[in-house]
Amino acid sequence: MLRTFILLAGLGVTGLLAANSRHAATLPAQPPQQDTTKRIHLLQAKSVENIATDSVDERRFTGDVIFRQGTSLLYCDSAVIKAQQNIVEAWGHVHINQDDSIHTYSDQLVYVGDTRIATLTGNARLTDSKIVLTSPQLVYDMNTKIGTYDKGGKLVNGESVLTSQEGFYYAETKDVYFKKNVEIVDPGFTLGTDTLLYNSNTKIATILAPTTINDGKATMYVTSGFYNTDNGYGSFGQRPVIEDSTNTFTANEIQTDKSTGISIATGNMIWRDTAQKVAVLANYGIVNQHLKTVLATQKPVMLLEGKTDTLFIAADTLFSGIIKKDTVAPKQDSAATATMRPITERPAVTAVQRPAIRDTAGHAAFKKLLDGATDAKDTSNMVAAKTQPDTSGLAAIRSAAAIVPDTAALAAAMPDTTGPRADTARIISPQVTAAPPPRDTTEKRFIIAYHDVKIYSDSLQGVADSVYYSSVDSIFRLFRNPVLWANDNQMLGDTIFLFTKNQKADRLLLDQNALIISEAGPDMYNQIKGNTVMGYFGEEKLDSMHVNGNAENIYYVQDDDSAFVSVNRLLSANTRIYFQNGELERVVFVKEPEATMFPFTQMPEDQKRLQGFRWEIHRKPKSKYELLGQ
Repeated sequence: MLRTFILLAGLGVTGLLAANSRHAATLPAQPPQQDTTKRIHLLQAKSVENIATDSVDERRFTGDVIFRQGTSLLYCDSAVIKAQQNIVEAWGHVHINQDDSIHTYSDQLVYVGDTRIATLTGNARLTDSKIVLTSPQLVYDMNTKIGTYDKGGKLVNGESVLTSQEGFYYAETKDVYFKKNVEIVDPGFTLGTDTLLYNSNTKIATILAPTTINDGKATMYVTSGFYNTDNGYGSFGQRPVIEDSTNTFTANEIQTDKSTGISIATGNMIWRDTAQKVAVLANYGIVNQHLKTVLATQKPVMLLEGKTDTLFIAADTLFSGIIKKDTVAPKQDSAATATMRPITERPAVTAVQRPAIRDTAGHAAFKKLLDGATDAKDTSNMVAAKTQPDTSGLAAIRSAAAIVPDTAALAAAMPDTTGPRADTARIISPQVTAAPPPRDTTEKRFIIAYHDVKIYSDSLQGVADSVYYSSVDSIFRLFRNPVLWANDNQMLGDTIFLFTKNQKADRLLLDQNALIISEAGPDMYNQIKGNTVMGYFGEEKLDSMHVNGNAENIYYVQDDDSAFVSVNRLLSANTRIYFQNGELERVVFVKEPEATMFPFTQMPEDQKRLQGFRWEIHRKPKSKYELLGQ
């Protein structure tokens, strides 16, 4: 077979005749091209056939065909050139090499030389050495270096595979605009949307429509912003939602970093722990999904949902985290439980020797930790938490890890409110040994609130400088000038412990310098003071209170017409107070009290107040809306 190689400067008749003497017919002379860059030059072919009629002027080439236009080369097995239209139709192993930068491949090709637009059909493929774009049909504009498809396509960039029904590839900027049924599948995540802009160099996906991103641990529902598919950093606006197996949160804007699990939420953040029914509202928050923690500032409010009531907690700063599994075993509280059990009967009261209820060392350790982090006079250590993040990069999110408290240290410093315990099983029967408690493998959440803490529920209100709560024992610990209100009673103590069950108040302990005050009338106050006071709740109302150690009492006596008759001041070792439907029913003294009775109008002014008296009704939260709108 004759092998003829043709090297021509153009496609003129003279060159073709020199290349193959079989074609001896004289063809019309071609007018000179005005734009020489649009001329298609034949560089190589094994055979050439000319077809010329009054309406058609074609040349057919077969065998290792190569054409050149400008700096671009076209390879194929066979081709036809329509000279008048300056069009090439090519078949078999079609390959266009544009400037050694963009390569396109297909089974068939229609190429318009004047517009430099190539329509590739059948296994169409475009690559720039970094990405591979494939489609049943691909249109590539060699002027603008834009490739488009509308019959479905796939782009492979490293380990990421992007598919869509329609697509536009911009080779100059490395941007790809995907439309309809867009999906990214990557070993680290999947993304689904209707419209997406993706840059193959930066691997950043710009969100243009409602989009779902699932990284295996968390699912993100976003409508605007961008997501770096390479390092897992995302910045989203228009109230994105991020959720995992236990919590979900949203805000006006969220920045998130997959590698650290930290997200920064700005503007109207709502965070929920769906498993433990805890929610946090704030204008700024840092969520660590790896550690399952949330730090909230800028008017934060925490909601603890109960069966019939919700407890609201507001503070300058709120933090909540998880005490790791197997680090805390259920506490055996037999001695304390025997002392603090709710009263179902009211027998004649006798003196009781009561075990200590405080673990002073535990209190001191916790207070030292809290003081070091939350000194009311120096809040400079909270500047990092309250400073808005730098949304321009990843450094702000990763620096947020530095301000997350050490949960292990917090757990270790958690005060033991029940103090030293007698082994009641051993006391009752020396032969019986208590079985070791089962290991508790469920996750337990703790809460820290500090500076200007306010608590509100329908049955209980309170204020303090700092509060610590752990679901290990379901106890709220209120520090620094704490005050609680229940049944129109104001309760004070150096530290207040509120025991809960199912998010309901069960009992409380006013620890040291305990003082209970209720308003009997204008500038008249019933008062009970003691070293400690233990209170019990029934049906979410205060049912009874036990005052232990140097119990002092001042109460105003009224007759049947509610007229004030006298004022009594009493001193007793211990006092029991009982309520009926939230109203004072009776007071019982363990021992005969030392009593002084004053006629109502003859009570000396200096006798009307017990030491440490403070009436702080102005601090009492009026409603949940006061906390939400603070």
